[in-house]
Amino acid sequence: MVLRKILMVMVAVLLANNAAAAARALIPDALIDGVGEQLQTGLAVIVDGEYIVGVVPVADLPADVERLRLPGLTLMPGLINGHEHPLIYSDDYQNAHLAASSAYKALLGLAALQRMLEHGWTTVRVMGDADVLFANQDIARAVAEGVHTAPRITGAGHYLSITGGGGDINYLSPEQAIAADGYIVDGPMEVRRAVRREIKYGSDWIKILVTGAFHSVGDDPKNVAFSPDELAEAVAEANRHSVPVAAHAHANAGINQAVTAGVRSIEHGTYLDDRSIALMVEHGTFYVPTIYVGDYYAGTDKLLAQEKNDDIYLNYRDEWLARIGEAHRAGVKIVAGSDLGGYHIDPRAYAREIAVLTEAGLSPMDAIKAATAVAAEMLQWQDRVGTVQSGRWADLIAVPGNPLQDLSRLEDPSFVMKGGAIIRWDGQQADPR
Repeated sequence: MVLRKILMVMVAVLLANNAAAAARALIPDALIDGVGEQLQTGLAVIVDGEYIVGVVPVADLPADVERLRLPGLTLMPGLINGHEHPLIYSDDYQNAHLAASSAYKALLGLAALQRMLEHGWTTVRVMGDADVLFANQDIARAVAEGVHTAPRITGAGHYLSITGGGGDINYLSPEQAIAADGYIVDGPMEVRRAVRREIKYGSDWIKILVTGAFHSVGDDPKNVAFSPDELAEAVAEANRHSVPVAAHAHANAGINQAVTAGVRSIEHGTYLDDRSIALMVEHGTFYVPTIYVGDYYAGTDKLLAQEKNDDIYLNYRDEWLARIGEAHRAGVKIVAGSDLGGYHIDPRAYAREIAVLTEAGLSPMDAIKAATAVAAEMLQWQDRVGTVQSGRWADLIAVPGNPLQDLSRLEDPSFVMKGGAIIRWDGQQADPR
């Protein structure tokens, strides 16, 4: 009873301090707050301006607060996509970046991001994109300035790759002077220069391809690309600017080297082993496995490197999923990232990464947290997004029924709010009483 009175006083004070802005109470059938382990009922989320200012029992709502009812829906934090490429507008990204200008990709990328937002993704971390310039950073600036509405955007403009590595173009003759869509760097000095250029033009993450890749031609994902001194330089230079590093790494030797060097996240981590798991636990490294992208392309003819993709996802998938489950049980923090690309992708597909995490052994609630609270912690934005708590931005979605029983419900939310602004509301209902 005392706690209830304290909550009522706090809500009343917050509302009184901003009388000019009408507070609204969202009243769903159920709530997932990103903190607890259970679905909650009988609660209302009070939004004032851009922020959540209270989560209180419906019975305790002040009489003058506008009530927005969400019948049949479960309210939860907006989703965070931890690994995405909005500018990749076709499946064959190694050729596509050569066929379109940065401006064209920015326009398509903005449209892709807006569709992501309409489908519940209120925050997106870009992990290097198919662009020789900085279109994603320009989009992020325009969004921050209020010119366009799209998800909150963070991340790296490009990846760093060695000559002949997963980011290089390895299928043309040496007579061809073709630009890769990232930085091709060799030696610590080139690595340092590339990191500085990324930060200069707005990247707030650095991405480095520590190993080869599965979707590129002419390199081997089981090979380690960067030498220890090159990788150490990337992390050290980024740290000097307080910018975290994300390491694309498939081979376990590359994973282990990257974790030891101090990267904040491992992307993909396909061949992680017991040592990899132990190191990630020891260093608090986040793990973004990006599983569904391989399922999406498996057995198709869409990739130049189709055979590499199919080998892993048709012959090794179960073993890899088991390893991800071991990592989760050991305490590695798993983050959902779709790695799918942008405009040509059905926006409902991004949420399938959340569902496939349950195949690796995560509970439905843990899979949702991988795209909310845990992802926010990886971004170091846990005081802003990822949970339904007072003081966080009002980035919220609502889906029909109980998503813990059917995670596919996350593919097409009925209600989306970003920063207190309603982006989508199917079946709008309001009750001012």
